Amino acid sequence: MAFHLGKSKRILQSLKSKISVVGLRENSFRSGWFRHDCASSMAPLAPNCRNPDAISIGAATQFVTRRFESTTAEKRVHSLCDGEDDKKLLDFPGGKVAFTSEMRFILESPMERAHCYRVLDDSGLSNTSNFAQVDKEVAVKMYASMLTLQVMDTIFYEAQRQGRISFYVTSIGEEAINVASAAALSIDDIVFPQYREPGVLLWRGFTLREFANQCFGNKADYGKGRQMPIHYGSRKHNYVTVSSTVATQIPHAVGAAYSLKMDRKDACTVTYFGDGGSSTGDFHAALNFAAVMEAPVIFICRNNGWAISTPVSDQFRSDGVVVRGRAYGIRSLRVDGNDALAMYTTVRAAREMAITEHRPILIEALTYRAGHHSTSDDSSRYRPVSEIEWWKTARDPVSRLRRWIESNGWWSDEAESALRSSVRKEVLEAIQAAERVEKPPIREIFTDVYDTPPSNLCEQEKLLRETIKRHPQDYPPDVPAL
Repeated sequence: MAFHLGKSKRILQSLKSKISVVGLRENSFRSGWFRHDCASSMAPLAPNCRNPDAISIGAATQFVTRRFESTTAEKRVHSLCDGEDDKKLLDFPGGKVAFTSEMRFILESPMERAHCYRVLDDSGLSNTSNFAQVDKEVAVKMYASMLTLQVMDTIFYEAQRQGRISFYVTSIGEEAINVASAAALSIDDIVFPQYREPGVLLWRGFTLREFANQCFGNKADYGKGRQMPIHYGSRKHNYVTVSSTVATQIPHAVGAAYSLKMDRKDACTVTYFGDGGSSTGDFHAALNFAAVMEAPVIFICRNNGWAISTPVSDQFRSDGVVVRGRAYGIRSLRVDGNDALAMYTTVRAAREMAITEHRPILIEALTYRAGHHSTSDDSSRYRPVSEIEWWKTARDPVSRLRRWIESNGWWSDEAESALRSSVRKEVLEAIQAAERVEKPPIREIFTDVYDTPPSNLCEQEKLLRETIKRHPQDYPPDVPAL
């Protein structure tokens, strides 16, 4: 169903009573949707902010109702050009479409790339007040968490190189996306991570000892040693267990968000993924599902330029990931992922819109993976070392936030030294303690799936135990055989 407004004020007044059924208010004409969309910069394609979808000046625009009354604040109403009437409109499912005698293809890409929202420049200075104000307590906690994550990554990476754990993935260069987004969320919001978001868990209270237990797969590991290192999960912290399979968490987040909506929960889901994840079918299916069902989910894409060794230039020709939101009818924003204040402000606003307006939000955070993809990767084989070092020094998100809190008088060299020393000591103690904890017994490999194990599973367990007895030298001696 679509409403079309002509030039007559009388027609407009007569429509007010009808469209009030779906909750359209007069101020929606002046603000509402326009206020949000004008922030998206596609100026060459949409010079008139009241008509952002128009490519040619003579094109008619329309307003299409949404499925649920909860989203009425976003109703879009535009005036038709002089002389337009119903005979020039095609009443098509989804809304009326204006006919035109001019053949013009939609451009494959905008003449100007979508702008990137930023608060702090590379030196940690802010030249704007257009961000959510952060008090000293939150700012210092954000910085301390980012620094803790950086130190933890460094030491665990070294532990893997020493052969103490089998695998590791760092978040070096992407600490702001981790921590600042977590700071903007509620503990009731359910997180569906990829594998580079341990900072979210850290912010929510997951301890360094718990991180170590998982990486060492000991008896205290919540996954009972079944998962690879860094595949964290915590029901207590509403953090769904990491899966190695790329992008499977994205549609899961949408389904969970729709469930929260049906249960009228004051919460949303948040899912993280990389630019490589946006090249999967799950990404596209999830965005379409979320838009159609109006699920309160926040999609956060960590566009760090590389899907392991594949650069974004070999993945897609669109202007990154942010422009894909409009194609699916999802409000989107591009943000500087190395700017903690910008990330915090963006996710906080996205959460409010997702919950109060029952809508999905897509955030593309531009960043850079300053470390290797994992301990199984050598990124110097496919990108210049000088490029990596430049991002580590000139655009490090941790240093940038430090300069900002120092400028506010909230941090000092003494506090920095004390925190680094304390975190390093705590991480080392957590690793040493986790190493000493007994491994889960072999039987745990076969539990927690079936109430009563089927015969084929029992047969596999029996075969495994017999194999260990015949070849004990091929199995770790610290795994109980009970």
